[in-house]
Amino acid sequence: MTKATIGFAMCGSFCTFSKAFLQMQRLVDSGYKVIPIMSQNAYSTDTRFGRAEEMVKKAEEITGERVLHTTVQTEPLGPKEMCDLLIIAPCTGNTLAKLSLGVTDTSVTMAAKSHLRILRPVLLCVATNDALGASAQNIGRLMNTKNIFFVPMKQDDYVKKPNSLVADFDKLPICAEYALRYEQYMPVYE
Repeated sequence: MTKATIGFAMCGSFCTFSKAFLQMQRLVDSGYKVIPIMSQNAYSTDTRFGRAEEMVKKAEEITGERVLHTTVQTEPLGPKEMCDLLIIAPCTGNTLAKLSLGVTDTSVTMAAKSHLRILRPVLLCVATNDALGASAQNIGRLMNTKNIFFVPMKQDDYVKKPNSLVADFDKLPICAEYALRYEQYMPVYE
């Protein structure tokens, strides 16, 4: 029996994709239906962490669903009530800024806008090198935005990357349960 339907959107923090896929699998194994979504960069960019084609295939194999990767594909998420929860994991500084300012020019930001317009929860799993720098104001604004929740985050390398924060991906499933109840899992900073 399916617990709920979760949209799982991935942005271009490619170094965290393995963590994101692990949590996507955990959600599926726990009984959630998961709809994979990728930004155009995540969908089409080959990196040292893997080829784009392989990443798309992995998401589709885990979920049994086709990856949505265009604004046309993700716009109906809200009007058709396709998801109970939208997770953005990883959520980059670029996507944080766009969400914070209401910019809707990617499949992921369109998915969020569409989902939020029907007052459903969005869970952000941050991974950005400038979280304590340029992105701090966007995180602050989003923490004060109705129906947006965060996976706890912490500095990943305070010596070499003092402004960088990465969410604790292992807490994503419990945070999803909280977000489905419109509650923020605490503490947000570890």
